[in-house]
Amino acid sequence: MIKPGMFISDRYEIIDKVGSGGMADVYKAKCHRLNRYVAIKILKQEFSDDTTFVNKFRGEAQSAAGLSHPNIVNVYDVGEEDGVYYIVMELVEGITLKTFIERKGKLELKEAIGIAIQIAQGMEAAHTNHIIHRDIKPQNIIISKEGKVKVTDFGIAKAASSNTITSNAMGSVHYISPEQARGGYSDEKSDIYSLGVTLYEMLSGMVPFAGDNTVSVALLHIQGEATPLRQLDSSIPVSVDRIVQKCMQKKPERRYLSAGELIADLKKAIVNPNGDFVKIAPTAIDDSPTINISEDEVNHIRSASKRGTAPIDDEDDYDEEENDEKEDDEELDRDVDPKLEKIMVFGGIGLVVVLVIIILVLVGKSSGLFKFSGNDKNNNNIENVVESPDVSGSPSASPDAEIEVPDVTNKTLDEATKILSDAGLSPKYTYETSDSVEKDRIISQTPENGESAKANDEVQLVVSSGPESFKLPDLANKTDKEAVTILTENNLNVKHDYDYSDSIDEGNVISTNPAAGSAVVEGDSVTVVVSKGKKVESVYVPDLSDMTEADAKNLLKQSGLKVGKVDYKNSDKFEKGHVIYQNYSVNEKVEEGTEIGFTVSLGPEQKSYSYEGSVTISDDDNPFVDETESGVIRLELTQDGVTSDVYEETVGYGDFPLTVPIKGSSTSKGTIKMYLNDELCAGTWVVTFNKVAN
Repeated sequence: MIKPGMFISDRYEIIDKVGSGGMADVYKAKCHRLNRYVAIKILKQEFSDDTTFVNKFRGEAQSAAGLSHPNIVNVYDVGEEDGVYYIVMELVEGITLKTFIERKGKLELKEAIGIAIQIAQGMEAAHTNHIIHRDIKPQNIIISKEGKVKVTDFGIAKAASSNTITSNAMGSVHYISPEQARGGYSDEKSDIYSLGVTLYEMLSGMVPFAGDNTVSVALLHIQGEATPLRQLDSSIPVSVDRIVQKCMQKKPERRYLSAGELIADLKKAIVNPNGDFVKIAPTAIDDSPTINISEDEVNHIRSASKRGTAPIDDEDDYDEEENDEKEDDEELDRDVDPKLEKIMVFGGIGLVVVLVIIILVLVGKSSGLFKFSGNDKNNNNIENVVESPDVSGSPSASPDAEIEVPDVTNKTLDEATKILSDAGLSPKYTYETSDSVEKDRIISQTPENGESAKANDEVQLVVSSGPESFKLPDLANKTDKEAVTILTENNLNVKHDYDYSDSIDEGNVISTNPAAGSAVVEGDSVTVVVSKGKKVESVYVPDLSDMTEADAKNLLKQSGLKVGKVDYKNSDKFEKGHVIYQNYSVNEKVEEGTEIGFTVSLGPEQKSYSYEGSVTISDDDNPFVDETESGVIRLELTQDGVTSDVYEETVGYGDFPLTVPIKGSSTSKGTIKMYLNDELCAGTWVVTFNKVAN
């Protein structure tokens, strides 16, 4: 029993179960050796006990492990422990193409073509390595949250197709190629047929063939003709319709011979949607060898095919079916004389086949033995047809007998299907969103519980697809509290993760998982990634002493530090422009990004000097005659050939002798002249100057 917390091969820790199929269960796990999350597919016990199957499974899985392509889910490891066989694969977060189609009804043209191209690219890479998928279907296509399309289950499908296993483990018969349905040889062109069916479903929202059970659907793949896409939707371009028709040709040689050819036409269809470039080859006989899928189903299909259950539209189709029957007959009985066989076929074909077809159609229609429902072009409802279990071994109800319809509301889809099928009724279903009914449980039924119905009457079921989806709001840069409030109000479960951020403040939201804008429903879990702020790392302060200002700034940046305040100061010790001082000690441990300030030398301080002298004009040189006189005295200095005024004041007779301090420009002697009211007075005076430090 696989449980969360268990280790496989002392390396893979099981986290949670994420899915289950017919052959295996899928778990999310953590690889502790490489510290990454992976998906582990573990074979169910009924297949683990089959030695032949296990050997084929292991060999094909190992071959698939050699594939590496963006459109293929990578296989990392294959192993076995205590009878548990497992494959370790790339973990892709996303949804299957089947779920995507169910949510949208049908896809936009360019969207469908883009997905088909990516699927074909993955197939092409596998086919180049001689690996055939054999189970291409929307359930095996994953669309990641980033929009990347990936094909999964390479290798496991081939191992399955080589053994006699149930149809549940084989996957849906709605996508199987005619040669696989007959138990014949399958190759790359079988995958191309299945991709054609998948593209048909993407564009129309429905599979091309639907029936009451796997055998009837398989017969339609062999003999039926799908309704052309343009009859279902006239907006689909001619080229795309032709591409799908070519992929779904009954004879393999009439399909695309390689995925590369298909990719080329799909790309042309984007550029020239109405172009006439899709060419379908003429019919040729394929004498391929055959392999067995399931003996009971193959015999059933062959016997029904020989009875002519499906209609024949034209002569070409008739020839193809006749050739197919000849090949099957040759395998069943190699001793039949070819000439005799030819006589029997052509001699009796005109009478026997027509009579047998008429009888079988009338009998089958009245008894409900052959009940097919193709894609009626007038049917506007998109239905998923349930594959009813084979109840041929149980007593059949009379066609006219009244059956009380059982109550299947709130049952799971599987439970409801079984209950109605066991009661002799034919269940069909559509999906609707529901806030009150759990996903994949029945919301309502028509007819209702207790009403009467007849054998094989249809019971329409409305199945819950869960709550209606909505886009996850953008919570980036909101506070954690605000984000939790918004998510809680939308009935979403909140989980937390934390990370550093250089741009988002601590405590605010960096991102969410799923990302903003992703489709979510009530009850989904959303992980909020909250910022822990900038990641702080310690660095050591470098020695900036005697470095130039530019070199100091560069060194700080290289050390993960920032330049702080820069001051300037005179220094007799440090050369001008060099660092004198820094505000953090050398080799001091600080946080990365710390601002470091420093002081730069202006060089030695420059001293200034003045040149001082004085002049005294004695009483003998007094320009005034008596004590009542006064006037403006101006003194003019001439020194080193330069003349300038050095004194100008109003004075009187009593101010003499007059002493005036004089400032010169050098130690050279100067000459003073005196003016009274701008008239030159007699005499000159010589001044001597002394150099004085300021």
